[in-house]
Formats: sequence, C-alpha cells, structure tokens
Amino acid sequence: MLEDVFERSLKGEITKEDALQLVHVNPFELFDTANELRKEIVGDEVTFVVNRLVEVTDRCMIGCAFCSFRNHVGFKLTTEQVLERVGEAKKIGATEICLISGVMPYMTVDYYCDLFQAIKANYDIMIHALSPMEVYHAAKASGVTPYEAMDAFRKAGLDTMTGASAEILIDSVRARICPKKVSTKEWVDIIMDAHKLGIKTTSTIMYGTVETWEDRIEHMLILRDIQRKTGGFTEFIPLTFMHENNRLSGESIGASGMDDLKLHALARIIFGRDIPNIQVSWVKMGTKLAQATLFTGANDFGGTMMEDKISVAAGASYGEYLSREDIIKLIKAVGRIPRERNTLYQPVQ
Repeated sequence: MLEDVFERSLKGEITKEDALQLVHVNPFELFDTANELRKEIVGDEVTFVVNRLVEVTDRCMIGCAFCSFRNHVGFKLTTEQVLERVGEAKKIGATEICLISGVMPYMTVDYYCDLFQAIKANYDIMIHALSPMEVYHAAKASGVTPYEAMDAFRKAGLDTMTGASAEILIDSVRARICPKKVSTKEWVDIIMDAHKLGIKTTSTIMYGTVETWEDRIEHMLILRDIQRKTGGFTEFIPLTFMHENNRLSGESIGASGMDDLKLHALARIIFGRDIPNIQVSWVKMGTKLAQATLFTGANDFGGTMMEDKISVAAGASYGEYLSREDIIKLIKAVGRIPRERNTLYQPVQ
C-alpha cells in the first residue's frame, strides 16, 4: 500500500480508509514514508520559536476530566505580573508571548482587550493567545458574538490564536473528557471566523485518553477540511495526554511512544502540503523522543517555553525551558538545519 501513499499525500488524496489502513502497516515503513514527505515538502530545516508561556491563572470553571492543572495552586496574575514575565521573555530575545489560562466569569472581552493593550503599549512582541473555548466564554460574558469578540481582540493587539481546546473533535469523546467545553461545531465555527478576520491559528490534537485511532483520524480530516477552506492554520501540534493527577488517571495511561511517533507520521501523510508544519512537543515527549519524531514527519521543534506548569502538573518531567542554544544543539545533533522563526513562520535573524 505504501508505494502510492507518497504521491497521493502530495496530491491531497489520502482518505479516511487509507489512514485507517496505515495505522496497521509496518511502523518503520510508515515512518520512512512520512520522513520522505517531510523532506519533499519542507526540506531539512527544523524551525523553532523563542517564546514564553505565561499562565495567567490556574483557576477554571470548566472542570475537564483530563485536566491536572485546575486550582493546582490557586494563582491569578495581575497585569503587572504578566508584564514582568513578558519583560523577562524579551531579555532572552523572545518574539512571541503565549498566554494560556483557565476560564473564569470575569474574563470578558474588555478584560482580554485591556491585557493585550497593556502588553503592546510596553513591548514589541507577538501575542499568541486564546482558544475557541476562551473566546466563546468571553463573548458570552460580554453579550457579543465570538466573531465580534475576536474582532475586538485583533484591534487590541492579539496577533494569533491557539488551536487549543480542540482535544478530540468528536462529540462522543468530548462528552466523556470535556463535556462543558465548546462542541465540535462551535470550535470549528470560531476557528473559521478567526481565519475570516485574518487571525491565523495553530491546530492541535490531544490524544491518548479514551479515543480510538478512527477518532484521531477523523479529527485530523476535520482540520484538513478547514485548512482547505481558509488556509488559516500555521501548524499542527500533536499533544500526547499526560495522565497523572486527573480524573482520567487509571482509566488511561496515555499513548505509547510508538503511538506518539505514528501519530506524527500519520499527520504528515494526511495533511501533505495542506498543513506543511508539524510540531513536536518536547515538554510532553522529552527531547530524545522529540528528536526521533523529526524522522517520522515533524519539522518544527516548538518553542523555548520558559514555563509550562500545566504539563508539569500532569506528570511531565522534562523541564519547562530550553534555551535557543539548547534547541539548536538538539537539532544539529540529528543532522538537521536549525532555523529560528516567529509565530507566523517568518525567519528571524
């Protein structure tokens, strides 16, 4: 079967049936095919971004079953504390600040707009923030539509949005792991509206909870369909489920390392030229497996991060910060060419 997969992927012809069959082929042949596609589509450069995550609060009213972070400590940063962290990021040459947070009733459109405006008034940095879930709740709390909320965010300084809160875009799975989050249709509609407004977003999947390979593939095909309509995704980020300290602990121990590699390979084959950038999460997978994933379809090493309390709370033990120099060494160690980028995949000197 793999003989024609390479060409069919480049032509965008991979079907759900094809992908389901690929789950069961020799994994090393699958990895080789994905690696050849990576080389054909994006070459031997491995991109990365110098960024910082800022976790604004761990308080959240959503209560997802997979979350290990909610009220882990019980903190809430002030605007001044957020600005301090942005300043620390600028000192290491960061071009992106990524704001992540729980959802609370006070997080209105005005709340986010004030925060974005304060950051832009003090620093020249790209703001990457807000998932469709955060947009939905801010809009609802403010009595406006998600489209109107995102238009306000854009005018206040938001540059790009995250593709988080996607988890698995299958409502039967969402009913088990995140029943209070937006539905699949609501997530898709908000993402497409963001793209219509000119706001680029990432796309993600969180896998390894209770979903099947068929669910994972259907999720990726939904993302591919959006990309073909809007062209608004900058990248695809597989996020392996961290299984400690949450309500799914015991029911799921997460995905295996082999499944991590297979997921990235299938993503490369399914997306082909539609979403050329496949990112690895070194925080969740560790640097060694992240390096291996560069040979199964991935071409982006993510960011320097500086902090990721969410992954740590769920059991990640690989650290929260890699310097620019560390990332460059890890990429060069596998014979690839490191290239720093910004959020929009534009080169940074």
